[in-house]
Amino acid sequence: MSTRLDVKKTYKLYIGGKFPRSESGRYLPAKSVKGEHLDNFSHASRKDFRDAVVAARAAEGGWAKATAYNRGQILYRAAEMLQNRASELVNEIARSTNVSAAKAKREVTLAIDRLVHFAGWTDKYQQVFGSVNPVASSHFNFTTPEPTGIVVVLAPDEPSLLALVSLVAPVILSGNAVIVIASEKFPLPAATFAEILATSDLPGGVVNILTGKRAELVPHIASHMDVNAIVDGAGVPELSAKLQSGTAINLKRYSNHAAMDWFSTKVEDPYWILDTVEFKTAWHPIGV
Repeated sequence: MSTRLDVKKTYKLYIGGKFPRSESGRYLPAKSVKGEHLDNFSHASRKDFRDAVVAARAAEGGWAKATAYNRGQILYRAAEMLQNRASELVNEIARSTNVSAAKAKREVTLAIDRLVHFAGWTDKYQQVFGSVNPVASSHFNFTTPEPTGIVVVLAPDEPSLLALVSLVAPVILSGNAVIVIASEKFPLPAATFAEILATSDLPGGVVNILTGKRAELVPHIASHMDVNAIVDGAGVPELSAKLQSGTAINLKRYSNHAAMDWFSTKVEDPYWILDTVEFKTAWHPIGV
């Protein structure tokens, strides 16, 4: 009697709302902590990253112009879709990281709650962090936070889903578009999350997810002239140094959120929104 071999799934990249294969044709095996071959995932190249930046730039303008209320609805819808496929993600996390089903379920539940939490900030952060400034002339002077543009997020390895969601949500709620470099060690939960986003109301290109080797992509992230900000959740010292040196090229903003307790409510800090917004001040004559 012959033994049937399982058909291993090959997870694609998520760029511009679509699932292309890596232009390089490269794939990597996804393995559990026990060394078991689970599935395969795409090994993103420099060209894939550049394509993701183009897709993000094309989507960012429309996303930023959407009403805050609409962005909140869309983030909430993403939480709904995540809830609908929670059991699939629990299994993905458990088999990848070898944690218990209970811990994997807790991670997925918190990821859903984080999306709902930050969805509620879309129509509030401008009032909280903006201001009407006193001036010594007959003008109104307003300062308001606005999205910075294209943001690259480096997700840590653990927890592979919860950390990714916790880093991405405060970035996109203000109108930014994001390129996520998923966990290098446990990429499958991020790849499954990409499939969930594709079935939500989130416009294609607002979130792009790349899998592969961080060290290969970091030099291109640091030097790319159309990246406006970097949120470093991976915290690999040598890679963080390269990213920070690249910020001098086009004055990218850099923020580090590594080594966090991702299960803590401290990660719901609304001040994280300010990492990827720019404050704009406008003068308006009184009586006009």
